[in-house]
Amino acid sequence: MSSSLVVCEVDASLQEKLKKFRFRKETNNAAILMKIDMEKQLVVLEEEYENISLDELREELPERQPRYIVYSYKLSHSDGRVSYPLCFIFSSPVGCKPEQQMMYAGSKNRLVQSADLTKIFEVRNPDDLTEEWLKEKLSFFR
Repeated sequence: MSSSLVVCEVDASLQEKLKKFRFRKETNNAAILMKIDMEKQLVVLEEEYENISLDELREELPERQPRYIVYSYKLSHSDGRVSYPLCFIFSSPVGCKPEQQMMYAGSKNRLVQSADLTKIFEVRNPDDLTEEWLKEKLSFFR
């Protein structure tokens, strides 16, 4: 008995929004929060945030449900340079329903590919989602 993993498609309007987000000109931190519409088996936009810190974003995440986040982060380097890495964060808190967990995990790669993202991180405990955590993860890409 094998069960096939359901991989959700990415909503067309969300794909367009992610494309525009990638080329945004603003210099503040911003985020796109996404969820899976379980009935439609579709990754959809939940909310957009401008000028939001990771601490504020963490407060927006549901306690026991997975979410996808694309976060544009203003990173100040030690040599004075500033960059704006686009980070994909998969928030998958402990205590999620197994079916949800599997659907999100199975659909993650399709979303990452469709948005053409390279900085991909996962967090199991939303409390870990801090600026220090992100800087540590991004230090790998220097």
